[in-house]
Amino acid sequence: MSASYRLGIVVSRFNRSVTGSLVEGARAAVKEHGATCTDTDVFSVPGAFELPVVASRMARSGRYDGVVCLGAVIRGETPHFDYICHEVAAGIQRVALDTGIPLAFGVLTTDTAEQALARAGGDVGNKGYQAVVTVLETLAELERIPSP
Repeated sequence: MSASYRLGIVVSRFNRSVTGSLVEGARAAVKEHGATCTDTDVFSVPGAFELPVVASRMARSGRYDGVVCLGAVIRGETPHFDYICHEVAAGIQRVALDTGIPLAFGVLTTDTAEQALARAGGDVGNKGYQAVVTVLETLAELERIPSP
């Protein structure tokens, strides 16, 4: 994977105990794989629902080769979880398809806080780290395909 990729990260502040760990994992992956992402390339939004609009602006800015979207939506007692998860996933996918810029869906959608923490640096690994790797691998594959 090329060390010349510049990545942006957009992260939800909701469930910060989880999303903070996701950002740490993402930063570790950026450093380990030789990409670039400085403090000014990390943007914070109130909740997961706001991730796609900020990711869209980032993808269209011309500044980033890829964008990593991080958040945590934990099931509650109402159908709110289902609405948010569906719309966030669809929004992030739409931004990627509309812009041609790889976006990673690093949004945890879990039944419990314990499951989220396990995926944010616990026994299941760190999905923030994995989201960065996903974007870098996608960028490497896109380089192999001739531009239209």
